[in-house]
Amino acid sequence: MKYNKLGSSDINISSICLGSMTWGEQNNQAQAFEQMHYAHERGINFFDTAELYAVPPKADTYGKTESIIGEWFKQTGRRHNIILASKVCGPTTWCPHIRDGKARLDRKNIIAACEASLQRLQTDYIDLYQTHWPDRKTNYFGKLGYQHENDESNDNIEETLSAMQELLDAGKVRHIGISNETPWGALQHLRLSETKGLPRIDSIQNPYNLLNRSYEIGLAEISCREKVGLLAYSPLAFGVLSGKYMNGNRPADARITLFEHYTRYSNAEADRATAAYIDIANKYGLDPAQMALAFIRQQPFVSSTIIGATNMQQLASNIASHAVTLSEACLLEIESIHRMQPNPCP
Repeated sequence: MKYNKLGSSDINISSICLGSMTWGEQNNQAQAFEQMHYAHERGINFFDTAELYAVPPKADTYGKTESIIGEWFKQTGRRHNIILASKVCGPTTWCPHIRDGKARLDRKNIIAACEASLQRLQTDYIDLYQTHWPDRKTNYFGKLGYQHENDESNDNIEETLSAMQELLDAGKVRHIGISNETPWGALQHLRLSETKGLPRIDSIQNPYNLLNRSYEIGLAEISCREKVGLLAYSPLAFGVLSGKYMNGNRPADARITLFEHYTRYSNAEADRATAAYIDIANKYGLDPAQMALAFIRQQPFVSSTIIGATNMQQLASNIASHAVTLSEACLLEIESIHRMQPNPCP
């Protein structure tokens, strides 16, 4: 397993991160334990979760994923072997069960969310605490067509960073990051850190995969020049890039089969691009999912790739991708498809 620095910190994180959003929904506690054991034994020292999880978010599963991880820490005593990342959710109308539908990235909400996460996780610190999405109205979760609202009350970044400073000073958080952010948002965090003496972000967790390479436009340069590495989520585009949904297939218990409203990676352009990428994988004797994961890992702005799995066969294959290195010829063919069918699922 390869390890990279978390931003400008002294922490080394595995190039593959174990994602957890299915635990408490598609996976029960025993299955989650099996995944954590397997990943840890193969050199993965980085787990990612969120107060929101399990997904899809529901009142009866809110915080369940963190609770499962906390139980694993309690039973195994492996807390200090793991770099643990979690997230505080931003404003939401679609999760009325989170702080009575009044979640914001202000001091009150951040402190309350962190305290609750620490209790569920059965730990006294979180290694990387991230904002899950911006406090302002902007483009994230696949939204296109930016519509500007000149409302400064929706820009809480300075208060957010001040609250994070409190948590850092108290030893409850070691490092901070952002998620689902835009180039302006990332630079605003960095500017306030420099001009106001506030804590500096070490990572940004955004979607990045062969069907959505929009991160490369603007944010990739920020990652490289400012040492704010990408923690790439949805690396297989909800599993689409594995090829299991090709030709209209809907495998039992698969995410898109169970939750049809997740349509971000389901369109005709994505189907055509996916078929072309699978042809490349077949040509070079590669598993399509492993090729997709290896492509991400080889990008200089990526610190870690967050994988998720609902069964052990998927998990083993995804983790094994760390040993796959794509040739220049393979990469050139991937680029040719990207030029013909760029970002079909931004």
